[in-house]
Amino acid sequence: MDVKEALNTLIKGTDRIISEEGLLEKLTKSQKTGKPLRAKLGIDVSGPDIHLGFAVVLRKLRQFQELGHTAVLIIGDFTGSIGDPTGRSKTRPQLTDEEIKKNMARYKEQVFKILIPSKTEFRYNSEWSNPLTSRDIISLGAKYTVARILEREDFSERLKQGLPLYMHEILYPLFQGYDSVAVKADIELGGSDQYWNLLVGRELQREFNQEPQVVMTMPLLEGIDGKLKMSKSYNNYVGIAEPAKEIFGKTMSIPDEMIVKYFQLCTNLSENDIKAIEQEIKSGKNPKIYKEKLGEEIVTLYYSKETAEAVSKEFEEVFKLKKLPQEIEEFVSPSNKINIVELLVLTKLLPSKSEARRKITEGAIEIDEERIKDTYFELQINRPKILKVGKRKFCRILPP
Repeated sequence: MDVKEALNTLIKGTDRIISEEGLLEKLTKSQKTGKPLRAKLGIDVSGPDIHLGFAVVLRKLRQFQELGHTAVLIIGDFTGSIGDPTGRSKTRPQLTDEEIKKNMARYKEQVFKILIPSKTEFRYNSEWSNPLTSRDIISLGAKYTVARILEREDFSERLKQGLPLYMHEILYPLFQGYDSVAVKADIELGGSDQYWNLLVGRELQREFNQEPQVVMTMPLLEGIDGKLKMSKSYNNYVGIAEPAKEIFGKTMSIPDEMIVKYFQLCTNLSENDIKAIEQEIKSGKNPKIYKEKLGEEIVTLYYSKETAEAVSKEFEEVFKLKKLPQEIEEFVSPSNKINIVELLVLTKLLPSKSEARRKITEGAIEIDEERIKDTYFELQINRPKILKVGKRKFCRILPP
């Protein structure tokens, strides 16, 4: 691919880039020397699952790989033990080594749904951060001013409100930036909320006499609620390793105004195709048609076209024709009579008794198509019964 064509491919869909000229220079140099660029991405190890929001950045990284470059994934086992304070109004909990290893094992299973294994390099930042001595850390701190650190909106806001800001949080951006020095990154990618952290990497590379990395940020994807950024913490995420029918069902629940953005950030559809969809929605066509197409496109990416068609057909049967799903989890009740709240938690359809009570009062619970609104309801189980939560969760309850 021509260098300028490659540049246009890479900058498409980005939120910010510092700078296009710098990226063009690096691409040109790489083509002349035959040496692949090193595109870095730091992985937040606070959760074990990759969702569509994080996949936006991984998909951009995949474009670098397809152009012959190397994806360098920095596993933050060292920085994860500090906790990234970005966007936090309070201190993020620190992770144990055991939690980090467990989460990373899950991440590695999922990341190659998107990235090319042969062009992916995994590095743990404990490799170069653990050996740092007290003198080394002081020397690193001497390369960046407190004034620059406090320019961060989340830090300055905490200070204004009299909320705690700890020294380890101030050090976090320096250690993240030092990762770029250690792996000699040519480019660093991240979400738009990581922009400030990525700039620290550029500054530190200059201090260590390296060519500063190009910074590329991608737009943040709102979750299926259409309000907050996609996050497991907000329970508004779509995990790329979730069952295909769950991915499809969650996609069908997004607000109509999010359809075009999801097509842009979560699929491989061309710009012209997406513009055509946008025009058709504006002209009054039923948005549900395009949500179905969106769901099929996303499931195809992470499973297959055949799977996408199958889950789309099942969704239609379950929600339009009121049929039951082809496969339903079964649960043997511990007794012939059981409280509905307890049952919802035991079946793992809901995570807690408080959530179960909330769903019951919202009218989201059905047994054999009969809505249950009493949190004290005692279910008699003398035969198999179908328990339904919301629109997508089913469980067949069997007598003991």
